[in-house]
Amino acid sequence: MNIAKEWKDYEIIDMANGEKLERWGNIKLIRPDPQIIWKEKSYPSKWKDADARYQRSNTGGGGWDYKKRLPQSWQVIYKNLTFNIKPMGFKHTGLFPEQAVNWDWMIDKIKNSKREIKVLNLFAYTGGATVACLSAGASVCHVDSSKGMTTWAKENVESSGLRDRPVRFIIDDVIKFVQREIRRENYYDAIIMDPPSYGRGKNGEVWQFENNISELVELCTKVLSKDPVFFLINSYTTGISSKVLENLLEINMKKYPGKISSGEIGLPMTNSKLVLPCGIYGRWEKINGT
Repeated sequence: MNIAKEWKDYEIIDMANGEKLERWGNIKLIRPDPQIIWKEKSYPSKWKDADARYQRSNTGGGGWDYKKRLPQSWQVIYKNLTFNIKPMGFKHTGLFPEQAVNWDWMIDKIKNSKREIKVLNLFAYTGGATVACLSAGASVCHVDSSKGMTTWAKENVESSGLRDRPVRFIIDDVIKFVQREIRRENYYDAIIMDPPSYGRGKNGEVWQFENNISELVELCTKVLSKDPVFFLINSYTTGISSKVLENLLEINMKKYPGKISSGEIGLPMTNSKLVLPCGIYGRWEKINGT
């Protein structure tokens, strides 16, 4: 498992009973997580220090219970990247800290390529990967169907001091956008995608991971440049193995010599050997010299 252990502004303080106690900068939140099936708390007294807790409703959904007034947003820093955090509906904060392992990997690939790299970031959300790739010197096309998430991504780019870097923000259905890029003969050296289990495009287009991911990966190979650097698929879809993502890349990247790998990403708990599994990835990467 790849573990995001280089955070200073984020940590899991404790986890038990389907919840995690986390620190985001100087703010502590309790949020639900279905992977946490054990009952015993390691540090019971620390849970009292939480500033807010997301509680699920028996009728579906849920909401935040604030112990004190929180700022509308605040910032956390990962190395040279700065992100804006905001408590949202359905427990989210606008950032998945476990993705730091993928950010580091992408930054390394871009820097070691020693040339201009053009990145396509699909289902780009609030732009964690966009910010990482821009910081490494790449140009990025950031595609997401949500106007609100795209605005948030622009804020993260600005906060990280990258506003002058070459980035294009596109609010569109991902499949339709890639189809248009194929027709335009617009090519990319690296592709990132973090598709949801289920979603809707800006015009109501339905996305379902199991039904649509294979088509999308195949489409994306048609916008790859002749000398691509990497192709990363990330997923949080329940029941899908990382080996499935590896298989998709194996099938679709045959004509490109390179290395394919897959696995889990996770977050460590402070002062503990416990690790929270947080998602899966499949990666194709160019091998130096190929």
